[in-house]
Amino acid sequence: MSHVLCLIADPNRAPLAPQLVTELARLCHDSPRWLAEAEACELPLTGIEPARLSASAAPLLAGMAVDWAILPAGERRKRLLVSDMDSTMITVECIDELADLVGVKTEVAAITRRAMNGELDFEAALTARVALLEGLPVARLAEVYEARVRLMPGARTLLRTMRAGGAFTALVSGGFMPFALRVQQALGFDLVAANQLEVQGDRLTGRVLPPIAGAGLKLSVLQRLQAEHGLTREQTMAVGDGANDLPMLENAGLGVAFRAHPAVAAATKVAINVGDLSALLYLQGIPKQAFLVD
Repeated sequence: MSHVLCLIADPNRAPLAPQLVTELARLCHDSPRWLAEAEACELPLTGIEPARLSASAAPLLAGMAVDWAILPAGERRKRLLVSDMDSTMITVECIDELADLVGVKTEVAAITRRAMNGELDFEAALTARVALLEGLPVARLAEVYEARVRLMPGARTLLRTMRAGGAFTALVSGGFMPFALRVQQALGFDLVAANQLEVQGDRLTGRVLPPIAGAGLKLSVLQRLQAEHGLTREQTMAVGDGANDLPMLENAGLGVAFRAHPAVAAATKVAINVGDLSALLYLQGIPKQAFLVD
């Protein structure tokens, strides 16, 4: 067995159908291992190549509310997690919520969507959006965090379970350090890196302090931590939703596009759209009974 087929569903909306699993097991020539009843299972590929299974499985899974991926069977349990923040570990884009305070959320959110889909240069788009925040009192950042920032479902379970298993975790964001530090504290990330907003007195100047944390930083953090911890590429995982996450997703052993923008999902091998962040544990072959939950 060189690969496994992993299936993930939302049991509250559309449970994983036993009939579907039985049909896929026939294609794989092996029996399923259930990771969570009605929610997740995996099937070893026995006597069938990944490309052939993918071609046969795709029509069966088309249009169904099921995340699926064919993954190497070796090095399933990852020792390093590098994650994006906005719309990945949290449910909002912080810059869009800040823009709402100065009446330009619609304009800024449109730029955010295009930048995250790879249609605009990330650094230029960030600079333009932050300029619109000039004069905003710094105290409003804390207000936005308390009132609008919510952790993504499954985030605590993912972090607690991976850290308990010995993984090192890093939050690397193209967003802003005041929010990233709060998310780090809430979830227990070992390391955090993000952009610093320039402040004069008690207000934002509308500028980001250089260097801008973008795709290059995310990739360099992944590679640096891999080297520092003596890990192979296969022992690393990265997760994100935007175009600035693509380099780190492409260079991790397991790169996951989580509820990602269309161009990002299309460019990655593994995409999660149905499950929450605990799906990243199922992708590692970890059964639900081994999850650490609040």
